[in-house]
This record gives sequence, C-alpha cells and structure tokens, in this order.
Amino acid sequence: MTVQELYQSIGGDYEQVIRVLRMDKLVDKHIRKLTSNGVIESLLAAGQEMDPTALFETSHAVKGVCANLGLTELAAAASEISEEFRPGNPRRLSDAEVAERLDRIGDIYRKTAEKVRQYAEG
Repeated sequence: MTVQELYQSIGGDYEQVIRVLRMDKLVDKHIRKLTSNGVIESLLAAGQEMDPTALFETSHAVKGVCANLGLTELAAAASEISEEFRPGNPRRLSDAEVAERLDRIGDIYRKTAEKVRQYAEG
C-alpha cells in the first residue's frame, strides 16, 4: 500500500498533507508517528477528568497534528472540543455531550490507527 492509498483508506486529505510536508517520505514518517505520539490518548484521558485546561490544550494539539497530517475528520472533531474549552468562550455542551464527542474521536482514531499500523507493517 502506498501512502496515497493509505490516505484514501482513512478518508484523509492527501493533497493537504502534501502541501504541508511536501514529500511522501515525510508524510510516511509523520503518519507512522500518529500511533505512538500519545496526543489522542492525552485528550481522551483529559476527557475522563473533564479538566477544562487539559481539554483545551490537548484538543488544540490534536487539532494541529491532525490538520497538518490531513486527517480532516479528526481535526474538525478536536477543533470543536478546543473551541468548547477555549478560555473565555462560554460552554455550549454538557459534560455528557463532550463525552460523546470524545468517544467519537476515540472511534475515529482507533480506525485510523489500525489502518496506519497495517500500512506500516507493509
């Protein structure tokens, strides 16, 4: 499987990631790190505590990583959490609604990570 085929299988935006990283070699390097960098796990752990500061910081990090990697669905989902907990923004979602959205992020991530692992195994 090529990196382009990986992006097709995960619903990623290959054109976006190439605009950011410029070369398949760099895309390959960074997409492989997604399953080991711990950023999504940190977000999900922050959600267990409903810690507003940690939720903002980790969701903002996830949004950036995923946007740079062309993982638009994960980036958009993390952006919603980031804006919910951005200092100065009023809360719009209940804790239960936040938990539902974090569960969705976890589901998307697990599916994406499985495809990335399959890709990495060649």
